[in-house]
Amino acid sequence: MTKAVNPRAQENEGRHRCRTRFLPFLVASVMAGCLHSITAEAADLTAEVRGAPALTLQKLLDSEWEWRLAQFPEYATTVGDHRYDDRVTDCSATAVAARREHHRTLLAAVRSIDRTDLQGEERVSWEVLEFSAELSVREDELLMSQARGNAAPWSSDDSPLRINQMSGPQFSWPQLVRATRFQNEEDYRHYLARLKALPQNLKQIQAQLEAGRTAGWMPPKVALQRLPDQFASLLSSELAHHPLFAPFLDFPSDVSAEARADLRQEGETTLREVVIPAIQDFRDYLSATWIPAARESLGADRLPRGAEYYALSLRRSTTTSMSAQQIHDLGLKEVARIDEELRAVMKDAGFLGTLAEFRTFLRTDPRFQYKTGEEELVALRDIAKRVDPLLPTLFVELPRLPYGVRAMAAEEGNNAPHYIRGAIDGSRAGYFEANVNNLAAWPRWTMDSLFLHEAVPGHHLQIARAQEIPSIPKLRRAYSNAGYAEGWGLYAEGLGKELGLYADPYSRFGRLTLEAHRAARLVVDTGLHSKAWSREQAIDFLIEHAQLERGFAEAEVDRYLVLPGQATAYKIGELRIIALRERSRTLLGAHFDIRRFHNAVIDHGALPLTVLDEVIDDWIRKERLNTSN
Repeated sequence: MTKAVNPRAQENEGRHRCRTRFLPFLVASVMAGCLHSITAEAADLTAEVRGAPALTLQKLLDSEWEWRLAQFPEYATTVGDHRYDDRVTDCSATAVAARREHHRTLLAAVRSIDRTDLQGEERVSWEVLEFSAELSVREDELLMSQARGNAAPWSSDDSPLRINQMSGPQFSWPQLVRATRFQNEEDYRHYLARLKALPQNLKQIQAQLEAGRTAGWMPPKVALQRLPDQFASLLSSELAHHPLFAPFLDFPSDVSAEARADLRQEGETTLREVVIPAIQDFRDYLSATWIPAARESLGADRLPRGAEYYALSLRRSTTTSMSAQQIHDLGLKEVARIDEELRAVMKDAGFLGTLAEFRTFLRTDPRFQYKTGEEELVALRDIAKRVDPLLPTLFVELPRLPYGVRAMAAEEGNNAPHYIRGAIDGSRAGYFEANVNNLAAWPRWTMDSLFLHEAVPGHHLQIARAQEIPSIPKLRRAYSNAGYAEGWGLYAEGLGKELGLYADPYSRFGRLTLEAHRAARLVVDTGLHSKAWSREQAIDFLIEHAQLERGFAEAEVDRYLVLPGQATAYKIGELRIIALRERSRTLLGAHFDIRRFHNAVIDHGALPLTVLDEVIDDWIRKERLNTSN
């Protein structure tokens, strides 16, 4: 693409990366034998005595948690478990086949436990685990059906569609560096071992992509044009600015001067002779072979078994059983409602003209622009200081883990502002990373909503709270899905008035434009993937109803093309939480407490929305019982 890309178009599940499945994008190799032993353990659990279902379930949850950490070492690092920092994920055909078998074994083990014998959090844990395992098995079966020959190189954790302009090693490796622990020489030795494993990992991923190319399981070509250039920072010969060399520029005091020199030299040699050549080969493959072979068609329904794939993608993202048509119709309804609210706010601002003209005014008037990145960071930190003291008015209990506001790395360019979760053991704070690389794209009137979504009471508050709840297993404390996480983030944007924000019509308009954008996504995503919409038709809809600039709208549509269904999660999740709040308010009447409701929503960790329904219904029953005594 030749037009400028607005950074908000770079949001995705993998980079909050709060991101929306049990696992972020995964790159590389793990110990042989680990998978087999844990899968065998899961199989043994299916044969345990049914008289102790809660104990059986707890063992299964603990086993699954350890399996995920060992299978996906990068994930372990991001949640603060550093036992596997010297390894990367094994993407070989053998490892992938074992993962598929593990998914089937896990689902059988879960279903062997009698759900009716479980109570409270144990029942919730069963629901979450069964939902995830069943979906993984269904996705595995669909992906396997696309493989040519006997070797099926894919599982739901290793989709051949996972490399695109929104996710891949060009993003995951620099982010992994920021999550890695560098406290002593051993940590650096582990990191060097991980770097040396990267070439083999990229070869394994390339083999998966080749299998996808042979099977016609490819993303749309039009969306991939920026992909090769995204590897530029990883190919830089100036190591002082190379994101993977950053740890060797600043050592902790516990590392001796002699060790520093040795580690720095080995790091430089590894990058120049091992890592950069491997990345160059991978990028060349993408540019010369893979992207030219990508499909000309747009919608996911054009893939083999595409309609089924899109339905599974919607279920994965929304955690509901809503059909594409239901989501499309809901989007049209929401867009019409928000259009009216936008016009009302524009009138309050005293602006005479169209919504598009008002948006242009807000984008071009100098008083709404930050002059420097530091000025933007100061503004966001000021919002934090104003919001934090008011959080107890909306929550009974708050997380202890602190959060910070910092600039995202320069090499991330126009990526969206996003939240980086802290360590599950509290050893690393969470961070809201602001985009100071493109100040024009993030004017002042977007800051209130942006902060509320990414920091508090949005992603940081929800994720940090989940990580600190000792009554639920670690697997659930780290679990996320887009419908819940992004739904909560969008819901949090709506709490700004109670938190002293949205004090002028410009920031209120900013909040509504972001909501309109999420509503339009329901229409556009389903239009592209189930109604044969053209790319231009989708772009025009976003420009008209979400008030987006053309470059931004183009990038957004390309995002939806490679991440079918993900963009629908925000509005569906938000609307479900609002519906549950109003149901609670109606049934509890004068006894309804918004603080207790909010904690009821977040105090079980992220949940599939269908499970959240059950949890809140149970909370309402308990609240009515308590108030009647």
